[in-house]
Amino acid sequence: MIFDRFFPDMYVRSVYELPIDELKKRSIKVLVFDIDNTLAPFDVAKPDDDIVELLKFLKKQGFKLSILSNNNKERIEIFNENLGTLAVYKAGKPGIKKLRAVMKRFDALPEETAMIGDQAFTDVWCGNRAGALSILTSPICKRDQLITKVKRGMERFVMGFYFRREGIKPFKIN
Repeated sequence: MIFDRFFPDMYVRSVYELPIDELKKRSIKVLVFDIDNTLAPFDVAKPDDDIVELLKFLKKQGFKLSILSNNNKERIEIFNENLGTLAVYKAGKPGIKKLRAVMKRFDALPEETAMIGDQAFTDVWCGNRAGALSILTSPICKRDQLITKVKRGMERFVMGFYFRREGIKPFKIN
């Protein structure tokens, strides 16, 4: 189907529900996260304590971590201050150049990498185009930047095909 490029390999409610054992079974070594509405609401400058702890836990589990965002340098640097992950700003998703650079930096193959985010048209498509495992999360909240709000309507339409095909119900956004 024409929309398959936007369909994730996995769908979870939030980053707290990532299937760690399944990721390890698939030999995933690198977890690449979007920030806005994946790790934090787009208008929240810093990660909350739960996200900091989650990322520490994932590092202890042996994963290499990166943030890959289309947002600006200042936003990414402030968000990453206490995380210490590889942080990439102005990523140009769904373009794959910067995702491939993250893979190269961590000496990881596409099949050893997971791209995690809340948008099918940017995060999932980027991961799929790069050959990485794509994981779609539900957005953390309903607040979005204007351009994202516009895309969400189109994404809902496209993702309706995915949810019907997979026989799953989308999670409600808080």
